Amino acid sequence: MRYSGFQVIKQALTGHKGWTPAWRDPDPQPHYDIVIIGGGGHGLATAYYLAKEFGQKRIAVLEKGWIGGGNVGRNTTIIRSNYLLDGNEPFYEFSLKLWEGLEQDFNYNAMISQRGILNLIHSDAQRDAFIRRGNAMILNGADAEMLTTEQIKARYPYLNTNDARFPIKGGLAQHRGGTVRHDAVAWGYARGADSRGVDIIQNCEVTGFKQENGRVVGVETSRGYIGAGKVGCAVAGSSSRLMSKIDMQLPMESHVLQAFVSEGLKPVMPGVVTFGAGHFYCSQSDKGGLVFGGDLDGYNSYAQRGNLPVVEDVCEGGMAIFPAFGRARLLRMWGGIMDMSMDGSPIIDRTHIDGLYFNGGWCYGGFKATPASGFCFAHLLARDEPHPTATAYRFNRFETGHMIDEKGMGNQPNLH
Repeated sequence: MRYSGFQVIKQALTGHKGWTPAWRDPDPQPHYDIVIIGGGGHGLATAYYLAKEFGQKRIAVLEKGWIGGGNVGRNTTIIRSNYLLDGNEPFYEFSLKLWEGLEQDFNYNAMISQRGILNLIHSDAQRDAFIRRGNAMILNGADAEMLTTEQIKARYPYLNTNDARFPIKGGLAQHRGGTVRHDAVAWGYARGADSRGVDIIQNCEVTGFKQENGRVVGVETSRGYIGAGKVGCAVAGSSSRLMSKIDMQLPMESHVLQAFVSEGLKPVMPGVVTFGAGHFYCSQSDKGGLVFGGDLDGYNSYAQRGNLPVVEDVCEGGMAIFPAFGRARLLRMWGGIMDMSMDGSPIIDRTHIDGLYFNGGWCYGGFKATPASGFCFAHLLARDEPHPTATAYRFNRFETGHMIDEKGMGNQPNLH
């Protein structure tokens, strides 16, 4: 069934009796050409593009829980491509371009809202750094504009622009950035992949890999053995646990990242704002709630919940620039498991084991990268060569010294 305004009218006039399930619930087959482990945004996008763009058949996505239950439904929904380094900026700009046509592409309302993102400037040195980043963005085909304090105040009157400790001296704006309804992205990709013959198998946890003559030939799961020509792993914060089942140690750690939503308010935030003197970012949802987040919890964890000191730290960052928000009540909070790499940038590459491919290490950048991550991973699986925008995301960069350290933090994952 193709969704459209006419379809809504037709169903309304016939008692809504003609709607079909968004995707099938098939039993696993004995063998597939390609098996994708992980039914989050990246895994589903990979399957979708494998079928749509690369003509691959007999594809399965294995999800240990339910579609939308992982990080793809546990983030702050921001999309952007405001990066500095050549290894990152072309990739994220490619992703943003895919976002811009995504709803028409997979025929699903993902509520993509290009309301803009603003990075605040609080010092002269930070202004120099943001000008450099803005120029790098423009050189890679993205949009960037430096805004004055007066321009920012006109757009965001609730900002405390004259704070003695953190004065706002301007900002770097990317007007094409914005937000997307996170779980709708999972549902849209799942529906699009299913319509092209992909089997989406929920409640199917991978418990091991089967190898023959140094090559992966299938996976053991909670629903039985499934053979595979190729296996792609895209399980975000569970990457280390999954790859340990085949004795692979990854250059990354898993940390929990908390997110928060306030009670519904009248419109006060037309776009996304990030605090330049601390780690705080905020937008306002269509329901009126303030959606915000900040730093990781500073310890390794696989729990989808965090601790109170980080709650306090995030709220302090928000109060520093939006004092009026102190009167809003917190409605709910949750955590997602981040796969933090050693240099803060992802990996999309073949492993040293034939037939086994890896996609992970997304740190904070996983959601906004969803379309490009899926497209580039599909390109790698189908053609056995990296996509032009993902050539830097290799395992061996840690051996050769070609790290992509966007923040200049060194090899400490929890600081990226």
